[in-house]
Amino acid sequence: MSTAGFIQRYYLHHLIGWGLLFFGWHFFRYQDYPAGKGWYITFIKVADLALMVYVTNYLLIPRLLYKKRYVLFALLFAVLVFSFSIGKMYIEAGLMNISFDIWDRFKVRVYDNVIPHFLLVSTGAAMKLLADHARAQRRLGEMAREKAETELNFLKSQINPHFLFNSLNTIYFLIDRQNAEARTTLLQMSDLLRYQLYDCNSSTIEIEKEVLYLRHYIRLQELRKDNQYEVGIEVGEQVKGFRITPLLLIPFVENAFKHISHYSHEKNFIRVQLQRQNGALSFIVENTKDDQQRSTEPRGGIGLANVKRRLELLYPGRHSLQIHNDAHLFKVELNLHLS
Repeated sequence: MSTAGFIQRYYLHHLIGWGLLFFGWHFFRYQDYPAGKGWYITFIKVADLALMVYVTNYLLIPRLLYKKRYVLFALLFAVLVFSFSIGKMYIEAGLMNISFDIWDRFKVRVYDNVIPHFLLVSTGAAMKLLADHARAQRRLGEMAREKAETELNFLKSQINPHFLFNSLNTIYFLIDRQNAEARTTLLQMSDLLRYQLYDCNSSTIEIEKEVLYLRHYIRLQELRKDNQYEVGIEVGEQVKGFRITPLLLIPFVENAFKHISHYSHEKNFIRVQLQRQNGALSFIVENTKDDQQRSTEPRGGIGLANVKRRLELLYPGRHSLQIHNDAHLFKVELNLHLS
């Protein structure tokens, strides 16, 4: 990790910035304070300003301004600056052992304290807005680039869908009518291909279609399974009526089938669970694995690394992904905030 990355990761640039402000403020103003009180008063001033900046940037802006609650944001911002400024003046008066009355020379006190604080905190808020805007633009650029690359790779690998479905229909009618399982399997395979070729062209898809795709995929995989492991999928009743990014969940299920243990003497399994609680989709996939399987990354396909990247781009700040890789169990827990 580079020095700049280390500093940014642990927010050391914040500490450095406030430290420089503290020492600079003390250097230029210590002579205005009683002997021995300069360090304390400077600390109160800088801490007061820092609190106002962080409350504004990390509480008021995300929860009010970004949610278009402008009137409430402006009201609370004004209350914040005024109350913190008055509180700071009372603390300073106590340190200097002088009596303090806010209404005495009220205009002068507002001019010397409240207005400068308003300007300084507004400057900090403006820097926050600019930084967030730059991150959003960079994320949009990355999304557009990855979408273009995905579409290009899709076009390179795509065969004529009409020819494909006509071929499947021909095979379907060639299968003996008494072989119902083979016919059903072929229809499920056709549905999988149709979903990938047609339904996934939009940026989001109904969760019901995504779940049906998972069920069809699991059904086809079950035809290949032996008696050494069992497969189960559980879908909660609340998993309906919302949309997610298509083909976002399937790589985790593919990974489970790719690395399921076939050699352990214990009962092996693949379990898939979807639940919706408190406005979030919970998606859990777990499978038994052999101890010697150190890697859980499927060869080819989209891969878990690419899924993590897609989540960062499509659900920034609105997802959590936990991967537990034990000696005999691999478990993925994904939570998507739907609002």
